[in-house]
Amino acid sequence: MKAVILAAGYGTRLLKDLKNANEQQLQDLIGTPKPLLPIGGSPLISYWIEALQAELDPKDIFIVTNIIYYSKFKEWSKNYPSVTVISDGTSTNEERLGAVSCLQLIIEKFEMNDNIIVIGGDTLFYEDFHLHDVMKKYQVLYKNNNEANLVLSYICKDEETTKYGILEADENYRITAIKEKPLASDTASRQACPCFYIFSKHTVPRVKEFLNEKKDAPIDEKDAPGHFLSWLVTRKPVYFYSISGRFDVGNLQSYLLCDKYFQDKKNNLNYLH
Repeated sequence: MKAVILAAGYGTRLLKDLKNANEQQLQDLIGTPKPLLPIGGSPLISYWIEALQAELDPKDIFIVTNIIYYSKFKEWSKNYPSVTVISDGTSTNEERLGAVSCLQLIIEKFEMNDNIIVIGGDTLFYEDFHLHDVMKKYQVLYKNNNEANLVLSYICKDEETTKYGILEADENYRITAIKEKPLASDTASRQACPCFYIFSKHTVPRVKEFLNEKKDAPIDEKDAPGHFLSWLVTRKPVYFYSISGRFDVGNLQSYLLCDKYFQDKKNNLNYLH
């Protein structure tokens, strides 16, 4: 099992909010990539690294960022010398590769032929989430079918469906469809799907296949991992595991909410285990 953390975004919405903030403490965060923002006293991404290192060999953890933030991640990673950080080669939001292309970059560069955990670097979950439990669930699925994949899901509000990938599933928790940011009237489901996936090694080659099919499509049709999932569920078995909720640090309000939630867990990076 390998782990890939996607951290190549430019955080344009959050950057705009920070520039407009009145507090100097918030303005001081300008130039900090979202995965390195202080959450409850620790960089957001450090929670994931601590949890992953408890389950995997540290040398099996990979982070993809961009040219602008590469040096900041390299400096942070001195605390985690086995973690590999690479750049996607872009320096502006307009030339970004997109999340799926960044995943493929890691797959090709390190010739991955393993099951892979894929995590959005700007996401954290509520404290009822435990990586160990999710991996145990996946091991059961994989034992029954080594082509099985697992994603997370939580119930969102009606007005939030247009923000997320929404999954539809059968009584066995197998996903039958994923709709990217649908209107509430377009689906009866309220199962939001955050960026946390466990892909079987048999799914890994499909990433390249998807990108080849979408090579002439606008980046918005291939940037969000939800588009790949929507394509994948018709080709491979994908199941979901329920959690109670998540923090998606996309703007200042969501950042402040996340930071407040974790303030009472200062210096405790073990909650995800």
